[in-house]
Amino acid sequence: MRMMTGLCANQHIEAMIANGHILAEPQIDPSQIQPASLDLRLGTIAYRMRTSALTGANATVKEALSDFIMHTVDLSAGAVLERGCVYLIPLVERLALPATVTGVANAKSSSGRLDLLTRTIVDYGTEFDRIPAGYSGAVYVEVCPRSFSILVRPGLQLNQLRFRNGQSQLSDAELRKLHASETLVSGEAIIEDGLGFAVDLSATESKLIGYRAKPHTGVIDLDQLDYYEPAEYWEALYCTDDYLILDPEAFYILVSKEAVHIPPDFAAEMAPYLAMVGEFRVHYAGFFDPGFGHDLAGGRGSRAVLEVRCREVPFVLNHGQIVGRLLYERLAERPTLLYGRDLGSNYQGQGLKLSKQFKRPL
Repeated sequence: MRMMTGLCANQHIEAMIANGHILAEPQIDPSQIQPASLDLRLGTIAYRMRTSALTGANATVKEALSDFIMHTVDLSAGAVLERGCVYLIPLVERLALPATVTGVANAKSSSGRLDLLTRTIVDYGTEFDRIPAGYSGAVYVEVCPRSFSILVRPGLQLNQLRFRNGQSQLSDAELRKLHASETLVSGEAIIEDGLGFAVDLSATESKLIGYRAKPHTGVIDLDQLDYYEPAEYWEALYCTDDYLILDPEAFYILVSKEAVHIPPDFAAEMAPYLAMVGEFRVHYAGFFDPGFGHDLAGGRGSRAVLEVRCREVPFVLNHGQIVGRLLYERLAERPTLLYGRDLGSNYQGQGLKLSKQFKRPL
């Protein structure tokens, strides 16, 4: 398949697999292929690290990081990754990218909502989650559970990878034009270096506005779906004053004020951290697939869930405060799959929602 400019759609990813640009043993399952990304699988071992690190431009992962390995964890029968520890895990998938194709990785939605810091590393890498054009070699994921210890097994999918050929991000002028025709966000569109979105902390009697992770909880088995009682892991938050004071180093699940729309020919990524709006991070899992919030894919009214971690000092969030930006990108071709309609996606049409491991409210 000829590589066209833009993000690769699912059919392009399938062609890259068929042509040997993406390699894996066991072979890639079709369920891993999303409308504009590929889910990546954990291998059979994890290395407990003394520190988080990058390789630098002159070394492979094995060369640069071997001195920081504390011990090896066998994942074959399942193993617990402890809260507050750093692990490096070789992934099943390997890459042999075409000369013009780059990669960008991010945590999957369920990983982000569990406060799992997952960052992709490759040989000779100078940035997390960025894979240079023409890269050939192994791929690793660094995993740091921040709020909960987790039980993982080989084949589990914590992060995902997009492929890009050339420049695909929309300018503000292009974004305004797209919003005029497609209505990208409910309410007023604030477009400056991307599409701004605000936090919903409206003071309504008995309204649940978010969750705060409890500091001392049990292990979460990531293969258990609709299983855990939220109250055992989360403190429910109710707002009566149109604001919320964030505690330093606490983790929150909040929701955007606006409903978000990603048309089928586009995808988006949420900027994870903006010092200009406050010392906090609003998203770990920043990919929004084609069809998210799209009416014809069953997503009318889908809001963005915010995975918020405050920095060193308490910080006040006010209702309607702009907390981040969505960066829209053009796909090389309309995908043959759409988020929600074709995939039974867990978070289409969502409001405030925890990860899929937790029981849904009745």
